[in-house]
Amino acid sequence: MVKRSSHRGTLASVAAELGVSRTTVSNAYNRPEQLSSALREKILAAAERMGYPGPDPTARSLRAGKVGALGVLLTEHLSFAFEDKASVDFLAGVAEASYGSDTALTLVPVGPSTSDDHAAALKLVNSAVVDGFVIYSVAANDPYLRAALARHVPVVLCDQPTDHPELPFVGIDDFAAIQPAAQALVDAGHRRVGILSPRLFINSRNGALSVSDIHTAELHLQRSRVLGALAVFGDAGIDPETVPVVSRHINDRANTRDAAREILETYPDLTAILCTTDSMALAVLDYAYERGISVPEELSVTGFDGIEPAVDRNLCTIAQPNKHKGAAAGRMLLDLIEDRQGGRRRAAHPPRRILATRLIPGATVAPPRP
Repeated sequence: MVKRSSHRGTLASVAAELGVSRTTVSNAYNRPEQLSSALREKILAAAERMGYPGPDPTARSLRAGKVGALGVLLTEHLSFAFEDKASVDFLAGVAEASYGSDTALTLVPVGPSTSDDHAAALKLVNSAVVDGFVIYSVAANDPYLRAALARHVPVVLCDQPTDHPELPFVGIDDFAAIQPAAQALVDAGHRRVGILSPRLFINSRNGALSVSDIHTAELHLQRSRVLGALAVFGDAGIDPETVPVVSRHINDRANTRDAAREILETYPDLTAILCTTDSMALAVLDYAYERGISVPEELSVTGFDGIEPAVDRNLCTIAQPNKHKGAAAGRMLLDLIEDRQGGRRRAAHPPRRILATRLIPGATVAPPRP
């Protein structure tokens, strides 16, 4: 058994103890192929005995100009990142992109922001030790996005904002993507349709929203989905002003269930509800079941995301490639970091990836009862 020193050793003290150079000790950790197996084992044993843990990774990263970590900035609480299946799939994709790259994944869960959060955002984002950021779904003027840009490290946007002129983007066409779900309800004969949507504004807005409210929403991902559905309903002769839209700022289980309660209690004549996330659609299914409302015989329901729990319940939904999206964003960020490390010039136009979506018909849409 090796007896460890009660004092913390240093690279210099290990080198002096063995009569070798500091570079040789460093190579035992960083370039083992340059040493014989016997010499490396001798150095590591002496280091353990003397209480030397190895080169400081922070100092090493500073010398190399690279930390070895991708930051994923989430504008949700950390618990949501592990509860929401779409977020879980996205993070799994980002992690998959880093396989074999000697790169770690750092989550920066800043939580839902407000327009006056810039000082707090700077402090939190500036403390993240990362080589670059994937920014996951924020408003164009979000303080956390501004804070990340102030770091002058590579940044890739995912989902929103879609139209930043200088930043790479990975996402989908939300306006067009939701339209097959809305069309499925129209084709089934529904005329009294409601919409449930999570966060549309930076500042908290819960409850019913007008069409004019939606047009002014800062978070264009959900805005685009709602407006895409309303466009289909309008083409079918359904006045968009008569379509109730109910929103919740936080897209967790308690809030989605409360949104389902509000729309079904306030508008009991609805025959269908289009949801812009599967989490909201699942809440509608649960609430309908508790109230004895039969789906789809009495109420048709559609979702958006194509997460596994929704598919398992045979929900009519729009499947988007959440894991593929995360992987594409992660790979794009790694490429940007490598280009920067290699001194390669940025492309004239930032890369953009628009991914395909598809309708999963499921079994939660049927013609309304006469």
